[in-house]
Amino acid sequence: MRGVLFDGKQIQVVDDLEVRDPGPGEVLVAISAAGLCHSDLSVVDGTIPFPVPVVLGHEGAGMVEAVGAGVTHVAPGDHVALSTLANCGACAECDRGRPTMCRQAIGRPGRPFTRGGRPVFQFASNSAFAERTVVKAVQAVRIPKDIPMPSAALIGCGVLTGVGAVLNRARVDRGDSVVVIGTGGVGLNVLQGARIAGALRIVAVDANPAKEAVARRFGATHFLTSTEGVRDVLPTGADHVFECVGRVELVRQAVDLLDRHGQAILLGVPPSTAEASFLVSSMYLDKSILGCRYGSSRPQRDIALYADLYREGRLLLDELVTETYPVEDFEKAVGDAEAGRVARGVLTF
Repeated sequence: MRGVLFDGKQIQVVDDLEVRDPGPGEVLVAISAAGLCHSDLSVVDGTIPFPVPVVLGHEGAGMVEAVGAGVTHVAPGDHVALSTLANCGACAECDRGRPTMCRQAIGRPGRPFTRGGRPVFQFASNSAFAERTVVKAVQAVRIPKDIPMPSAALIGCGVLTGVGAVLNRARVDRGDSVVVIGTGGVGLNVLQGARIAGALRIVAVDANPAKEAVARRFGATHFLTSTEGVRDVLPTGADHVFECVGRVELVRQAVDLLDRHGQAILLGVPPSTAEASFLVSSMYLDKSILGCRYGSSRPQRDIALYADLYREGRLLLDELVTETYPVEDFEKAVGDAEAGRVARGVLTF
């Protein structure tokens, strides 16, 4: 079968991958569409260290082909969106409703694929850049069949991360002020999360002025090409500032833009050894710097919720899909993503 493989030196679309059958508590999914996220590219440039060879992709949707023993919540023929969260469901963190903190779901890459008889790693417990993948049952969330697959695919990462950061981690309230630094795939979802939460002023910041129209479509009330003008809009600072780029100088700017009792939420992914600085004295007015993993999500609940919001017209998904590409055009998809020509490119199988 076809898939996108990174061997540590180059990315290539191969056609000789194999995937094993699902075991107990697992699901075999035929992938229909998968979003190209910068996290996939971060594996290639080393920002996210990961063992190789690996099948990339982690934002996908498809149809269930087979289920392993004990799986009852999905069945062959169901449409599903996939999460990357292979949490155990039984530890203290899972029991508290914090599956993103499950230690069984962090840093344990499996190898359900083979190529030429040799095992191949699975990225983010998902590997959606393959015609078929095997995931834990908890990662497969049934969705209505009337949601287009390219749109449904984006729920599993960009929407969970961006909208989830607003609703679950920051808990943005009605009337709050929000600044979003970076309006890529995650940033746009932060914008619409803030809109859904009822934020009053939502300031989008992006160096590319061409992104203003789409930022406003997703919920921005103001658009700036740098953070320098934020204080003109919010003289005392913002209640919430989301850094969605992954640059340490922008982390500092996010902290500096906070009002009293404000929160800086870090969503961008800088290199693993990167360090950021801030004025400690600025924090004593009850300000906070919050990390956020995967939107602090509970995927079985949140994916179903976002699917319903989409069907009600309150959550934008179709507008996120800037371009679709056959998997064979992976290099073009990467080029468009790196050049900022697309908010989210989607590979189709």
